[in-house]
Amino acid sequence: MKYFGVVGLILIWFLVFVSFVEVNEGQILTTLDGPFKPVTVPLDQSFRGHAVDLPDTDPRVQRTVKGFEPEQISVSLSATYDSVWISWITGEYQIGYNIKPLDPSEVGSVVQYGKHIFSLRRKAIGQSVIYNQLYPFEGLQNYTSGIIHHVQLTGLKPDTLYYYRCGDPSIPAMSTIYHFKTMPISSPKSYPKRIAIVGDLGLTYNTTSTISHLMGNNPDLVLLVGDVTYANLYLTNGTGSDCYSCSFPDTPIHETYQPRWDYWGRYMQPLVSKIPIMVLEGNHEIEEQAENQTFAAYRSRFAFPSKESGSSSPLYYSFNAGGIHFIMLGGYVAYNKSDDQYMWLEKDLANVDRTVTPWLVATWHPPWYSTYTAHYREAECMKVAMEELLYEYGVDLVFNGHVHAYERSNRVYNYTLDPCGPVHITVGDGGNREKMAIEHADEPGKCPEPSSTPDKFMGGFCAYNFTSGPAAGNFCWDQQPEYSAYRESSFGHGILEVKNETHALWTWHRNQDMYNKAGDIIYIVRQPEKCPIKPKKQMMGNKGKRY
Repeated sequence: MKYFGVVGLILIWFLVFVSFVEVNEGQILTTLDGPFKPVTVPLDQSFRGHAVDLPDTDPRVQRTVKGFEPEQISVSLSATYDSVWISWITGEYQIGYNIKPLDPSEVGSVVQYGKHIFSLRRKAIGQSVIYNQLYPFEGLQNYTSGIIHHVQLTGLKPDTLYYYRCGDPSIPAMSTIYHFKTMPISSPKSYPKRIAIVGDLGLTYNTTSTISHLMGNNPDLVLLVGDVTYANLYLTNGTGSDCYSCSFPDTPIHETYQPRWDYWGRYMQPLVSKIPIMVLEGNHEIEEQAENQTFAAYRSRFAFPSKESGSSSPLYYSFNAGGIHFIMLGGYVAYNKSDDQYMWLEKDLANVDRTVTPWLVATWHPPWYSTYTAHYREAECMKVAMEELLYEYGVDLVFNGHVHAYERSNRVYNYTLDPCGPVHITVGDGGNREKMAIEHADEPGKCPEPSSTPDKFMGGFCAYNFTSGPAAGNFCWDQQPEYSAYRESSFGHGILEVKNETHALWTWHRNQDMYNKAGDIIYIVRQPEKCPIKPKKQMMGNKGKRY
């Protein structure tokens, strides 16, 4: 009887839960109900999070393999469903004053894989690299990585589970068996069930909460929209600070403690060894070093479908995931009309077939439509250069990070409400050690001085006073701008569920909430009949227009 009582309670709970979901489903608003009146959720002073980095003594970040056994294993996508990349690291990094790089040719890059766990008959061979982080100043410790392997698997079936192990069988030094699932075939009828989108992740105790909640949502794909490890908040001796320039004003160069990358790779392996992760660079990946080199760790540690998508740089690329075409843009590489990135973007957009991939989603790190004081209008020059092009080709959604808070816009173009403009969503709230952004530029005394806003790495100044609308003549609004639909300072992540060629469900999940609760939820609705796209006629040089 006791057993049936427990079962009965479980059944009642399940029916209540189903009813709760159904009721809430019926109440979910769509973008067709907008534009929405701006909402700001007051800061919950009782929850400031635990934005403290995991120490190197935490068992989740320590090296547990021996010799040249693989670690930091991850999966990433190629440009199409029939190919993925498997990446891993072998050997130990070195940090100090007299370091000797490992020889990548001494360890093979092999992946054995197949559709059956006991029959890994297929084999792929890839390439390996090491990278160095070097400083031309006495007293700064240099770093050389373990051997980083990237192997591309091709000829895969769509929406199919594959098992694999990686390493060098001749040593032997092979991993245990892992698995991944390929993306659905690209068509207007097939989509990944759930795509997790997160930014500014870092490796804090807040990060662990974010990843725990994210894994609880069972994503098929993870998008990390920049700022991965925050290794550059450390000196080369491992001393860290929330504010680098405050704590280390006399350092000759902005140092970075590269072992934080290895800690991050180890912590993330349980997730990204089976769920593909697609990464783009943020400002914390710049990591300047000797001879003006930048992005060394980012370029080396991840595999990108740059070549497959026609890009000449890992800083920008594109890929398909079912009926979605993702464009990953670089906010820290030249983007003007005469630059390679812009010309690549123009060509990539012109090649998108919306009858095959109806959804067009763009991501880059620094947002164009954030109303927080932090990084306010920092990427204005990028916006001036690229916004019109993205609008003409009918981008549906834009995801950004950089600002450590959550914000969702109404449909907007050129700071004006526009039913054919994209929805911009900032998810820079992954949990990093720099803590949350809480001040808004429209609050009294919080509007930054215009000359202080341009990104220091990219330079340029494009953020002038508004010339029209309620904020005309001013650099900031005096109330939450009408294009800002919802904003809140909390750590979390988002889930995108594309249902069909016109409807996608977006949910934002706060770390402090229960696992099945959404802090923000809305259906993003495409209206191709209302917002048709006129393709560019590149041979004639004419610009298409949306009407």
